[in-house]
Amino acid sequence: MKAPAKNHRPVALVTGASRGIGRVTAMKLAARGVRIAVHYRRDRVAAAAVLSSLPGDGHFLIACDLGRRGGAEKLFAATLKKSGRLDLLVNSAGIYETHPIGEVKFAAWQKAWDRALAINLLAPTHLTFLASEHMSHHGGGRIINVSSRGAYGGQTRTAAYSAAKAGLNSMSQSFARSVAAEGVLVFVVAPSWVDTDMAAPHIHGPRKKEILEGIPLGRVTTPDEVASTIAWLALDAPAAMTGAIVDINGAVHLRH
Repeated sequence: MKAPAKNHRPVALVTGASRGIGRVTAMKLAARGVRIAVHYRRDRVAAAAVLSSLPGDGHFLIACDLGRRGGAEKLFAATLKKSGRLDLLVNSAGIYETHPIGEVKFAAWQKAWDRALAINLLAPTHLTFLASEHMSHHGGGRIINVSSRGAYGGQTRTAAYSAAKAGLNSMSQSFARSVAAEGVLVFVVAPSWVDTDMAAPHIHGPRKKEILEGIPLGRVTTPDEVASTIAWLALDAPAAMTGAIVDINGAVHLRH
């Protein structure tokens, strides 16, 4: 997708846009002339602060709990009601909760899996379906799903998160193959540790030394680095890249 034409401003739904990667992504896309649907779950104050900081006009807020059944459908319908169309979808909302194997009881284990799959896999999957169906009838569009390095290999403390992100990778590539002919392009970004509120208790906590020692680059990834990649995929990347998983992990994981 090229820079927006004067007679058409692309509309982007950015989930989890009240903080972290989603917030910076919304800012970068708005700076390129994109109209942003700022999704948030609960923190309206934070979301409103993002909205007021976005360059340009026509942006709007949408509150929705993507962990609830029907949340994705509600969010998608509300976006179309306000904007009339959707050109870009960025699935950046997510949760990261620990549930160490061998340390948690089954009830806690089951709750962690239910939440991780609902928010990190099912919601973006349903939104990808709805968005790709809409885009295929309205001249195409682009979808960027935010995965994780955690999708590769077992994660003993966050097995559900890892499994959900691995599923997100596979789902995204399935859609990329299925809807490319209709002009709908699907990409994935897979960061490692990113300096966001969600990761702060870990990267600035007792595990800080362990985490940094495992990153050849010597530091965690910044939200700006991930958001810049997302914006490039959304507006500039060649169409032939559809289906690509772009690693942003400081050489923590290198695929062969």
